[in-house]
Amino acid sequence: MVARIAHIDPDFSVTWDIQALFSGHARRVARSLTRRGLAADVAEDLTQDVFLRILEKSRQQTMPQSGEDPSPLLFRIARNLMIDQWRRESARPQVPLMPGDLDMIADPAPLTEQRIYDRQRLELTAKALAEMPERTRRAFELHRIEGRTIAEVSTELGVSTSRGWALVHDAYRRIRQILHEG
Repeated sequence: MVARIAHIDPDFSVTWDIQALFSGHARRVARSLTRRGLAADVAEDLTQDVFLRILEKSRQQTMPQSGEDPSPLLFRIARNLMIDQWRRESARPQVPLMPGDLDMIADPAPLTEQRIYDRQRLELTAKALAEMPERTRRAFELHRIEGRTIAEVSTELGVSTSRGWALVHDAYRRIRQILHEG
């Protein structure tokens, strides 16, 4: 697309190919915006806006004299758009956050579906424990709930260590089985 850009003096005009203008200058414009502190994605958006402004002005034929080199015009438009961007950002209320602040903001409570699922699994586990032989259930409670070692569980129940391990293992196996069935 070729845009005819005329100066206020109707006898003076410059014709630029917008596609060639964009491909030849867009990277430099975006780089200059990022060097001035804008994020890369914002700089890319503003760069596109620069060329949209060029198109708008070419239709209105209100472009100032730019000579043959479009760079000064492009960079001036980019600078003005950057200033507008900074003004918009400064007008928005901002709250500075420290690294740990997000932990305080985020709700640590599980979602409703997760709570229901967990409650169902807990009920199934309670059912499995209720159906276990007394010694197997007690071995599991001592090991899992009270945090005792297998040796301590075995001593408490008056069985060998290998038997204590077998009781705890049987309890885990039965709970997994019930959970997978439920």
